[in-house]
Amino acid sequence: MKAAKCTLAIACIVVLATPVCGLAQARGSASVPDITGSWERNGRGAAAGPPNTAPPPAPQPQLKPQYLKERQAAQQAARDADAKGKPLATNATLCLPEGMPGMMGATFPMEILQSRGQVTVIEEAFTQVRRIFLDQSQKALDDVEPGFYGYSVGRWEGDTLTVDTIGVKEDVRYQNVPHSAGMRVKERIHLVAPDILWDEITIDDPVTLEKPWTYTIAYKRMPDYKLLEYICEDNREFADANGLQQIRIGPAAR
Repeated sequence: MKAAKCTLAIACIVVLATPVCGLAQARGSASVPDITGSWERNGRGAAAGPPNTAPPPAPQPQLKPQYLKERQAAQQAARDADAKGKPLATNATLCLPEGMPGMMGATFPMEILQSRGQVTVIEEAFTQVRRIFLDQSQKALDDVEPGFYGYSVGRWEGDTLTVDTIGVKEDVRYQNVPHSAGMRVKERIHLVAPDILWDEITIDDPVTLEKPWTYTIAYKRMPDYKLLEYICEDNREFADANGLQQIRIGPAAR
């Protein structure tokens, strides 16, 4: 009888402890760091943080010839339009979010929330939200509805959060780099100092790229910052029929 009671007590302890252990795994343990909180893009250069925390210079993507020409033509068109004082409309002009992987550039501060089974990233600009589902198999591409942020799954490998994202819409572009529907964005997110976080991003797209394109973004923790509301409702800019950026003046701006 004593043995049965002892077994039952142990079982109860295990059952009661499981949610606590799960939360510890989500919010930080001996191997999983706690990266919950507000972060801002860390300045460029070694002086921006502790030694050895500045990321390496970002290389240019090695696009295949036809896509390189497309990108160069788009860049030249933007320069020509700027020189004429008639800039081209951009997604920001249209109040469209950056999507993936652009939102991870943290134009404005961002917030990371760790919870059981999920890591959520919120970018203040355009109130962008992406969800990284933990410890799940990636879906087949045909089962993912294309979107601005795609479908992200991840897992903790020691102190590094590894993430795989598919299903980003083809018209969602980072630095005007073309990509196919089959693009994969892989990330390795980890602390390099107590308050410095790196996101090593690799864009893999054999259709448009000669080889995967890898670059790293660094963030600095903002202990006391609370994200502000960002609603693109009073944007005075708009795209005209020719795709040029225009500015509304007067009451029509609202």
